[in-house]
Amino acid sequence: MKFIHLTDTHVIAEGRTLYGANPARRLKLAVESINREHGDAAFVVVTGDLTHWGDAEAYEAFSRAITDLQMPVVLMVGNHDDTPAFTARFPQAMRDENGFVQGARQTEEGLCLFLDTRVQGFHYGGYCPARLAWLQAQLEGSTGPVFLFMHHHPFEIGCGHMDDIRMLDHEAFRAVIEPHKDRIRHLFFGHAHRPIFGNWDGISFSCMRGLNHQLGLFLRPENGVVPGNLAEPAYGVVLVQDRNVIVHMHEFALRAPAFDLAPPPGVDSATWALEMKHPGFTDY
Repeated sequence: MKFIHLTDTHVIAEGRTLYGANPARRLKLAVESINREHGDAAFVVVTGDLTHWGDAEAYEAFSRAITDLQMPVVLMVGNHDDTPAFTARFPQAMRDENGFVQGARQTEEGLCLFLDTRVQGFHYGGYCPARLAWLQAQLEGSTGPVFLFMHHHPFEIGCGHMDDIRMLDHEAFRAVIEPHKDRIRHLFFGHAHRPIFGNWDGISFSCMRGLNHQLGLFLRPENGVVPGNLAEPAYGVVLVQDRNVIVHMHEFALRAPAFDLAPPPGVDSATWALEMKHPGFTDY
């Protein structure tokens, strides 16, 4: 099974830029790339922060871009989203019995659980008793492999500012998933705007870059500054088969020079490598 992990699109009203970039245009390029290169994907999941300010115009711009996807899409909310505005534009989106934007999807490789970690009015995340009860019911009512999707990370990633606004109900969350930990094959999240991969208490995880702006690596923040940059946008291409979960980060709009590593027939490989030129490219 293949699926696409897209996150933190931060779309604003069309015709405007955010930190000097155009998030709606970047999302359009991502959709075009997914359709062209990964049309066989089972689904696309967007793990929150669909918009930057949660306004109706931004959701309209997001909708115009995402509607061109040629496969099913699962939309989640993050701290920059507004649930009423989101559900007004996407009334068909998943909701649980308490109105949270979360749901389940059974696939050939296991159960996918999409969690709503948004807390109204705050950038940190949470997972209240009602949501914990929903998650517990989903886990206890299922057998076989499980994949978790959420916006906020439920553990420290080493970046002070982002750790301050992680999912704060992490201990209660951990207690609910602990009895089922051996079945949880992978945890996917966004929020951090960085490619991050690792293992949390025996659970493998991955985080993708955002589409508009990225978070610079700052393990020791100075003077409250949170460094950002406009590194190439990317999405995750996830391959699940048997006991393996492989996550590729695809920089679909890469502007660096591209070339064949192997020379054409009859050309010496050393000559090919040493004499290659890239007009306009300046090395570090």
